[in-house]
Order: sequence, then structure tokens, then C-alpha cells
Amino acid sequence: MKKLSMLVLAVCSTMAFAQKVSDYKYVAVPEKLETFNEDYGLKNFFTKAMTGKKYIILPVIKDNWPSEAKNNFCNVVTADIINDKNLFKNKLIVQFKDCNNNLVLESKGSSKIKEFEEGLQDALREALIKVPVSNPSALLPASNNNAQRTSPETVTPSASAATSEANNYSNGKLDLQKIQIDSNQFILAKSGSSVPFAVFKTTSKNSVFIVKLADATTTIGYFENGSIVIDIPQGDGKFSKEVFIAK
Repeated sequence: MKKLSMLVLAVCSTMAFAQKVSDYKYVAVPEKLETFNEDYGLKNFFTKAMTGKKYIILPVIKDNWPSEAKNNFCNVVTADIINDKNLFKNKLIVQFKDCNNNLVLESKGSSKIKEFEEGLQDALREALIKVPVSNPSALLPASNNNAQRTSPETVTPSASAATSEANNYSNGKLDLQKIQIDSNQFILAKSGSSVPFAVFKTTSKNSVFIVKLADATTTIGYFENGSIVIDIPQGDGKFSKEVFIAK
């Protein structure tokens, strides 16, 4: 299991960013690029490039969004273009964030062309090379978007999932509730709290999960004899086994 832990962590660290953006179909872009004095044609260039990669750029007014996006903001990835200019080059950063404000992908681009509009669009072209073609995963069901928070440590389940698939677990010190978010992820959280102790996401191996702890540490977890086990990283590079038994 320790070898599996290291393998999953290595794969996670090298593949997590570029592959997750392609899970999305819908992309939201801010009305104004706050770090630029003017648009320089960047939004139009971005829209055309992303449409060419089979993404759908959403209108600024949310009332005009498709129901799949409007009914669950977690079906949307938010993009922003950030000015990173220096004295010698036009430089920018493209960021994509999920509904919990987690960074999904960050890509940088630069150009030696000194003219702002042409140079910045050239830099944007370079930054977008890393963005894969959209290959969306199954869309999430409708949820109470008003209850969603923008903290990276917060995950809000749909009401139906929270009530139908909730179980209690304890390690003798912490009493936690398992809340199924969807078929690909669940959280362990203190009863009545939307801030999870740990977020579990499925892997290609049955009953083995990538786990993100509250302190942003990434590790693995798995089911064992009806209990949930988390490999907790230690300072010496080893792992300790934290077992949460079903109550």
C-alpha cells in the first residue's frame, strides 16, 4: 500500500492540472480584465481560441447561462487573464479556477513583440497551448448555488446527496460524517459543518481515492473492512495509518 501511495501521489502531481480543465464544457470569463488598462482584444482572442478547443464561453449575465451551468456553478470553470508584463516582454498568465476557487490550471505566455495589442495576443496564444481540448465529464446535478462558498477548503454537496448517502465514522478522537458529493467524490466533515476534514476523489483503482486534507496536504485513502483509511504523511517521508471506523 505504501508503494501504491507514492505511485498515486507522483501521478497526481504531474497530471492533475492539464487533465482537469478538459473535464469542463463551460468557461466563465470576467466582464473586465482587472490587471489591464484596456482589453487589447484579449477576450475576443481567448473566446475564439477556447471555442476552437470545443469549450463554450458563457455570457457575462448568468441569467443567460444554459441550465446545466446556471443550476450548478461547479459545472463551470472560471478563467482569468492576468498581466505579468516586464520591461522587455509582453507577458501574461491564464488561470482557470473551479467553483471552490481552487486553481485547476495556470499557464504563462510571453512575447518579444513590443506593441501591446499584438504582443499580448501573441503571449496569450502561447499560454493557451497548454489548454487541452474539452472532453467534459458527466455534469453535476442542480444544487443550491447560494450555499456554495468560495473557500478552497469548502465543498458543498447537493441536498439530495447529503441526505441519502451520509454515514458516521470515528477514529476515537474525531467523529466525522461521510457525505457523498457525486459518484466521483465524497467528503468527511464534522457533523453540521460544510468545511471538510478531507475530500476524497476516485482513482482508476476501485476503493482507492486521492485525498486532500484540510491543510491542503494531498495523500491517498481507501476502504478496508468497512472502515475508511487515510495515509497521513509524516515529516520523515513515511506514512501513518489513520483508521475511521463506521459507527
